[in-house]
Amino acid sequence: MTAQPRSAPPGGAGPSVVTHLPSRPPLPFDPAAPAHERGLALASALPVPLRTVLASGRVERRPRFGDRGFDGVTEEWTPPDGVSGQHALMARRALDELTGSVLAPASPDHLLARVLALLSHYPAKGTAPEVEHLVALDWAEDLGEFPAWAVDAAARTWRRTQKWRPSIAEMRALCEEACAPEWALARRLSVIAAAGASGDGAGGGTGHSRAGRLRALAGGAVRRMG
Repeated sequence: MTAQPRSAPPGGAGPSVVTHLPSRPPLPFDPAAPAHERGLALASALPVPLRTVLASGRVERRPRFGDRGFDGVTEEWTPPDGVSGQHALMARRALDELTGSVLAPASPDHLLARVLALLSHYPAKGTAPEVEHLVALDWAEDLGEFPAWAVDAAARTWRRTQKWRPSIAEMRALCEEACAPEWALARRLSVIAAAGASGDGAGGGTGHSRAGRLRALAGGAVRRMG
């Protein structure tokens, strides 16, 4: 006997139909492209109102000083007046997409493999393989907030320009430089999310907590100038 589909009872609703909303395409990103082209591609994927807010913001550049004196220039971006709750919602969605894909941290396995490969180009004399593996684990931990493509770019830059083994601090600086434009966009989106939320009370806690998280993750990841 062939089972027949059950019909809806008289006067009752028919079988429910689930309609799936179309998902947004992934952010266009080519880590091999120049930073300027990467920025244009990411900006083109944002909603027009959000692009307008980003283009209307104000940038203030300040010198940065470290333990050794001048350490480049930092940029502080301020959104224009009139950022709305709708802008904040768009910024939060774009921020989630950016930090969940382009800026997603590299996996521990990828980091460890990349670090071991880099260190193998500069073998340390008298270091036991077990110790070398522990050193690589330390590196993987200290580079853990960076995306895989930024770590790969930093390793490639060092291999092609230096003759000696890098330090963790030097590799972190190269990773920060590699993804500085993307982190700058993420920070600006975070500022828009916080500004729009504080303006009308829509999701203020979410915007401010994400802003704080981004500041902690981004740290010194700003474009080094001069």
